[in-house]
Amino acid sequence: MILIADSGSSKTDWRVIHQDGKISQHRGVGFNPYYQTSEEMAIQMRHDFLVNIESEISEIYYYGAGCSSPERKFEVEQALRTIFSKAEITVDHDLAAAAHATCGHQAGIACILGTGSNSCDYDGKNIIDSRPAPGYILGDEGGGGYVGRKFLRDFINDDLPSEIKDELIDKFHLTANTIQEHVYRKPFPNRYMASFCRFITERKSNPYCYNLFYDSFQDFFDTHVCRYQNHLEKPVNFVGSIAYYNSDILRKAAIDRGLNVNIIIESPIAGLTLYHQEKL
Repeated sequence: MILIADSGSSKTDWRVIHQDGKISQHRGVGFNPYYQTSEEMAIQMRHDFLVNIESEISEIYYYGAGCSSPERKFEVEQALRTIFSKAEITVDHDLAAAAHATCGHQAGIACILGTGSNSCDYDGKNIIDSRPAPGYILGDEGGGGYVGRKFLRDFINDDLPSEIKDELIDKFHLTANTIQEHVYRKPFPNRYMASFCRFITERKSNPYCYNLFYDSFQDFFDTHVCRYQNHLEKPVNFVGSIAYYNSDILRKAAIDRGLNVNIIIESPIAGLTLYHQEKL
């Protein structure tokens, strides 16, 4: 059997391709070797879903955030080997997952707008160019952590519209001290900041919320898409919850820059499943 994983900082989609072609699936917590050690990831991976199929898995294809260097890929592989000691394991970057799922065998620009953000230029076979992805403190333009950080900063500085701020306090009992506690003292501050994007999306008819996404997407285009050669002639594809649930704003922001947006999907896992099914 083949095990496929598409992992971001917030969640991991797992798919198992059985010998008879049947597919089973599971969603679990996310992993990122930039923020977690092999030991920490291994502990979180040891839940029933994976442990119960340990002896049946012959191949693993793991696509993950933070897996851009050999060192980070090795850390993820070591975590997987604590369960799957005999399987053949391939660890690749989440950009490869985005490119395979959205571009297929065609050239295009593949982008990730989830908790974090990233992008690459793909020639139909290989990633030929990519932009730096320094993480949620120094980058992640357009991603959930980036949008959430701007939103929470405006809350602290009293720059939110009064009706939005009142709803936020009523729903989350939010205070500046609570925000700072989560951002500076608790683990996974990027997930915490990104968690407010659902609240913002649900209120995107409000000009403030709309423009928060719109401006963040323009920042992403400036830092990523518009740096690629011939970017106006290439289809631009997106994966990730921020892109998917705010696709109307994303497409408008792209049109205003002359960009040709093609596919916007929430997760690449279905495309990856089809891609690896060919191996059976």
